[in-house]
Amino acid sequence: MSHRYVRNSVSEWMRGKGPQSDIVISSRVRIARNLADLPFPTVADEYQAKEVLKRVEQVFRRGRDNPVFSDAQWISMADLTDLEKRVLVEKHLISLNMAEESRHGAVILSGNEAVSIMVNEEDHLRIQCLFPGFQLVDAWRLADQLDDWFEKRLNYAFDEKCGFLTSCPTNVGTGIRASVMVHLPALAMAEQLNRLLPAITQVGLAVRGIYGEGSEALGNLYQVSNQVTLGLTEDEILDKLQGVVQQLIQHEKNARAHLMEISPIQLEDRVYRSYGILTNARVIDSKEAMSRLSDVRLGIDLGLIRDVSAHVMNELMVITQPGFLQHQAGQILTPEERDKRRAALIRERLAQERRF
Repeated sequence: MSHRYVRNSVSEWMRGKGPQSDIVISSRVRIARNLADLPFPTVADEYQAKEVLKRVEQVFRRGRDNPVFSDAQWISMADLTDLEKRVLVEKHLISLNMAEESRHGAVILSGNEAVSIMVNEEDHLRIQCLFPGFQLVDAWRLADQLDDWFEKRLNYAFDEKCGFLTSCPTNVGTGIRASVMVHLPALAMAEQLNRLLPAITQVGLAVRGIYGEGSEALGNLYQVSNQVTLGLTEDEILDKLQGVVQQLIQHEKNARAHLMEISPIQLEDRVYRSYGILTNARVIDSKEAMSRLSDVRLGIDLGLIRDVSAHVMNELMVITQPGFLQHQAGQILTPEERDKRRAALIRERLAQERRF
């Protein structure tokens, strides 16, 4: 498959150049929309699903005047292998549900991969904007502009009382799901997450692992997002999430400062031990790799490691996942083969970084 979005390893959100990027990895806003005269993808037949694809693709092809779409590409799920789909999941450009379930799905991807629009996932349209660092408002503005652009060209399903109609009841209303991915290693070391994370859920937000609902928080990475949209305005959703994330950022900063003050040698030992393992290991599984990369990223953010950039850690946390490794190899690998390849990739990437 020649799609550059599958070949490229780095998406815009991995570059680590946004505000508060020492703690906030990325900010995402996703808007769910459906066409008024066709059933939701979850209950649509083949003809109806293909009709959605046809209409949305026509709008996209005719909209090259939109700067976002000037270098964008329409990618049909039917044209991708299972490994290629998995790569897009690992880059957070499509959902696992789309990769596994969508027989008549497609995704529109912008050149820098900051915009991905899933067609025929759980809803007819899922407009996603994914930015590096803490840029929730900027992600929302672009998503809102794209939503307005599509609304002028497609007839959305809308109810005067409920708002925008969606396949999942929790998205009815504004149809907005906003999320922020945060790196919280110091809070994890200080064993404060068991207290903080339940408090977040009590104020109506969700805390999930790196790949969303049902996934594990590998590498001390957590996604914090709103849970419901009905009865809330866009500003209310974003304000609540921003406020909670700001508090999380401060808690993590305080925990980092506290660890540096009370146990600097132990912290340095943990960081350098992980760095030594990553630069020398010949075999490493995904879970250990994520944990070690988290330690090293913390060391970079604290100024303990100066010859490696934080964005390299972001990149390695993605390209060492099973789908990427197997796609790079061009074949399905056994767990043992993946662990060897993962270790080699990390060694080579860190050596390359040190040379520059």
